[in-house]
Amino acid sequence: MSELSAAQLVRIEAAALEALALRLDGVMKPAFERAVELVLQCGQTRGRVVVTGMGKSGIIAQKIAATLSSTGTPALFLHPAEAVHGDIGALAAGDVVLALSASGETEEILRLLVMLKRIGDALISFCCNPQATLALASDVALDCCVAQEACALGLAPTASTTAMLALGDALAIAVSQRKGFRAEDFADLHPGGKLGRKLARVRELMHSGEAIPQVDPQTRMSEVIYEMSKKRLGVTTVIEAGRLVGLISDGDLRRLLQRDGASVLDKTAADAMNQSPRTISGEELAVRALGVMEEAKITSLVVIDEQRLVLGVVHLHDLWQAGAF
Repeated sequence: MSELSAAQLVRIEAAALEALALRLDGVMKPAFERAVELVLQCGQTRGRVVVTGMGKSGIIAQKIAATLSSTGTPALFLHPAEAVHGDIGALAAGDVVLALSASGETEEILRLLVMLKRIGDALISFCCNPQATLALASDVALDCCVAQEACALGLAPTASTTAMLALGDALAIAVSQRKGFRAEDFADLHPGGKLGRKLARVRELMHSGEAIPQVDPQTRMSEVIYEMSKKRLGVTTVIEAGRLVGLISDGDLRRLLQRDGASVLDKTAADAMNQSPRTISGEELAVRALGVMEEAKITSLVVIDEQRLVLGVVHLHDLWQAGAF
């Protein structure tokens, strides 16, 4: 038996994915859309997607469950061997079961079929044999068949598990798109790590409370300068009755000094402030704040609510120090 090169092995898996894509565009399209509908209906009744599989298919099932959960569809992995020893209790009315088995004859899953059909609302399967017991028992059977495995012996699950993984990703993302899942929703589900920092909200990074530089419109410029120096953000908000009425930046001060010299100290905050400063909501993503700063060529944004009450100030350095970008 001739040895396959690494490139040939990858091409075998790529061919399996291309064949899967052609089926999704053609003969399998109605079944896939039905699967999407079942998952959407499950979410409307607060059900979950219970994903199960044995061996290599089980590892793929765990990844699919994680992808579903992280894109707004509650899901969990149920080990079929453990399920017959009590873990089947995790399955509840309203749940949809997604079962993965290349042969469609995996003994551990077939032993669960009666319970899966009796408790869950629907059964979706990923199989390589549309005539297998699991496929025939499913409400929706999605075909993961491959022309060959990426293995010289044709035995190790390779192309077939790759096809299952891609099909699971397609299902999860199709459901999230139908739900109108947004970047903000994704951020809420990914608070940790670099991804979480990149998707952090402005309210998580802003300076708030006593750290907010603030003066009122009648404040003398000497005190304005002191407040800006003390809070070290290069700006101060000008607030009246708790609401933002203006902003003074280091750049504003430099321009005033160039124009008026020492007489600047005789002015008040109201005389020097920008009455239309750039602002942002605390619920916006940090990446949006960065975009606004870059567009306006500024380094700080005032964070306000709908009534223009000042909630905080976010500085460009805060975004970089958070490791978000």
